[in-house]
Amino acid sequence: MSDSKGDPRRRHSAKVVDGPGKSASRAMLRAVGFTDEDFHKPQVGIASTWSQVTPCNSHIGGLADKACEGADAAGGKGVIFNTITISDGIANGTEGMKYSLVSREVIADSIETVAACEGFDGLVTLGGCDKNMPGCLMGMARLNRPSVFVYGGTIMPGKGHTDIVSVFEAMGAHSRGDMDLIELKQIEETAIPGPGSCGGMYTANTMASAIEALGMSLPGSSAQNAVSEEKREDCVRAGAAVLKLLEEDIKPSDIMTRAAFENAITVVIALGGSTNAVLHLIAMARTVGVPLSLDDFTEIGKRVPVLADLRPSGHYMMSELVAIGGIQPLMKLLLEAGLLQGDCLTVTGQTLAENLADVAPYPLDQSIIAPLSEPLKAESHLRILYGNLAPEGAVAKITGKEGTHFSGPARVFGSEEEAQQRINDATVVSGDVVVIRYEGPRGGPGMREMLTPTSAIMGRGLGNEVALITDGRFSGGSHGFVVGHVTPEAFDGGPLALLEDGDLITIDAQENTLVVDLSDAELARRRANWQQPAPRYTRGVLAKYARLVGSASEGALTDQD
Repeated sequence: MSDSKGDPRRRHSAKVVDGPGKSASRAMLRAVGFTDEDFHKPQVGIASTWSQVTPCNSHIGGLADKACEGADAAGGKGVIFNTITISDGIANGTEGMKYSLVSREVIADSIETVAACEGFDGLVTLGGCDKNMPGCLMGMARLNRPSVFVYGGTIMPGKGHTDIVSVFEAMGAHSRGDMDLIELKQIEETAIPGPGSCGGMYTANTMASAIEALGMSLPGSSAQNAVSEEKREDCVRAGAAVLKLLEEDIKPSDIMTRAAFENAITVVIALGGSTNAVLHLIAMARTVGVPLSLDDFTEIGKRVPVLADLRPSGHYMMSELVAIGGIQPLMKLLLEAGLLQGDCLTVTGQTLAENLADVAPYPLDQSIIAPLSEPLKAESHLRILYGNLAPEGAVAKITGKEGTHFSGPARVFGSEEEAQQRINDATVVSGDVVVIRYEGPRGGPGMREMLTPTSAIMGRGLGNEVALITDGRFSGGSHGFVVGHVTPEAFDGGPLALLEDGDLITIDAQENTLVVDLSDAELARRRANWQQPAPRYTRGVLAKYARLVGSASEGALTDQD
């Protein structure tokens, strides 16, 4: 009969399995493999996002087993449980994509629910796709029990250096008539060669890198190939690391500090990462009680350059960065330049500076990471814009290759589908500013990514000639002159709702402004005549989400203060 209430590592599991009054609990656990000895051990929940839904997560079941092995070997008792995942790459351009950002909240809710109910003392969470990674971190932050995150790893390139974005852009080229069906099918068949997350510095690799810089995954976890011995070893070490964190009583709130989030933002900028990092890092920070805002990205971006020549706007893939050392040498470079705060605690039990002390620099002949003296862009590519179209902010991803200023007439659409149709049939022409509204967190609902229309614009050869603004989001694979997260969103009566075809819109990524050439009086006149549209959903998870979700500028949380 278990009786280990004096073990400080078991402050949660002891309540579930100790003493004669918990015989029923122990009986249930014996049926799933627990022995008498296991009841005296700290329990480590292993939250797996395994699924056949997407290649990003199709291998994670095996990785969860390895994490469980690591926890068991270190003196704990690993217990594997599952949470959901969805696939942006499959759902993009469909109504189903409205569930994507919603899944982040469902994942956080489910991890919190299982771990709190079952009395796990610590956690390992494993994620491999855009929303399940911040969802895992938010669940761990809510519980605030010793925890380690493991990234599932990156996919290998497809034939001809292709990836999922290559397929989306090939679809656009086919629509334009520049690619026949045989060529399109060849790319479709070879671009995704096996398990792992999308191969560029898209949202998955961006968030994995941010989480490692935050200190919540082991050094190197963000830059390993999905199918590799290094990734399996990472999982075993993560399971063991939780036991050390339990010994030292190091919790997420000790690691996920304001300084650690600043480090995460710094690394995201240096890597040229996804705009979704803005949304997710703010959500993660608010969940753990750390103040973080859009303006913090601007301030940090003034001193941090873009150094990585990675897709979508660059050339290389994550697997090629893995081959030269991953992000650890980059972090050491940033630390030595005074751009990272080395005294931040990490899941190793050591500080960031201590973790990086013995990291070797990149090979001299590599061309993926530029030197600080010759950056690809001297300031951040993530631009926070304000103006009469975005009084509460908007997020742009401007690498400089598309220019820093765009002005043109609005071409206004009330949904992604409508915009996609008009891009494909050539209604959208050079010089237009495509406006896609009513796709925000509440209006969509769900704040869909606009990868399909941005890829269609690229595929039609209009990447440098058309801008796109939306209250929705962008995939990490989107590139071009794009502005998302416009707040307040159109459904809440934001200025985006008042636009008409032909209104002159100007995007200025140097002055960080997003404005329409209309007087305050004209905007007020239009607002007086505007009526909020009926909700697109009245029952089910999307309706519930729309009722609860907050502004994109505040992380689009459903449990905000």
